[in-house]
Amino acid sequence: MKKSTFRKHLSVDCVIFGYDESNNKLEVLLIEQKDPALRTAHSYRPQFAIPGDLIDESESLDEAATRVLKELTHVEGLHLKQFHTFGDPMRVKQEKDKEWLAFYRSDPDARVVTIAYYTLVRKEMIRPVPGSFAKNVVWKNVKRVPPLAFDHNLIVKTAIEDIRARMHYNHIAEQLLPKKFTLRQLQNLYEVILNTTLDKRNFIKRFKKDEELIELGEKQKGVLHKPAQLYAFKTSR
Repeated sequence: MKKSTFRKHLSVDCVIFGYDESNNKLEVLLIEQKDPALRTAHSYRPQFAIPGDLIDESESLDEAATRVLKELTHVEGLHLKQFHTFGDPMRVKQEKDKEWLAFYRSDPDARVVTIAYYTLVRKEMIRPVPGSFAKNVVWKNVKRVPPLAFDHNLIVKTAIEDIRARMHYNHIAEQLLPKKFTLRQLQNLYEVILNTTLDKRNFIKRFKKDEELIELGEKQKGVLHKPAQLYAFKTSR
């Protein structure tokens, strides 16, 4: 497809967070860029990045984010939230990115402003597969995100900060927990996203005060320890 002037300067980037309940980890989905295979004096060092690409002139921002995510990871059907725009003039002009840009962009020196999206999913709900210029797709713990292409470390950091700011009132936990869950599961989720340790008594008191939870009158089944009481969110009933 011939790239218009519009398409040279505007992109979307998608931060996909996956909650791994079995290991109580919050992870981010990254692509490994394909080697541009240019014959230069220096060997190319593959970089990880979040899924992103330039926008077509005929599509909306939301359509672009959905398309790009599908093309690079074969993941679709997710609700993506637009959360920030990144427009530093130097964001795509670092030395580490020049060789890749020279191979994959018609105008590698063009300034690019990106509109960033994020979503949170239960990790086991999606099966990413690399596509387009993605050589591989990997999950990385948000506490140990490697150096990324362009300004993608900043984008991931900003996305996490936005999630943490909205955690208590945006029903994020409802998206990531089973329909029926224990208070321990709920607290584990909050602790891993907020990256802190919470006082159990105060944590439970807060939810019961706000009357957000329903006690189901059921307990866990098939567990080796003492079965815990199960709860559900009122909004999911």
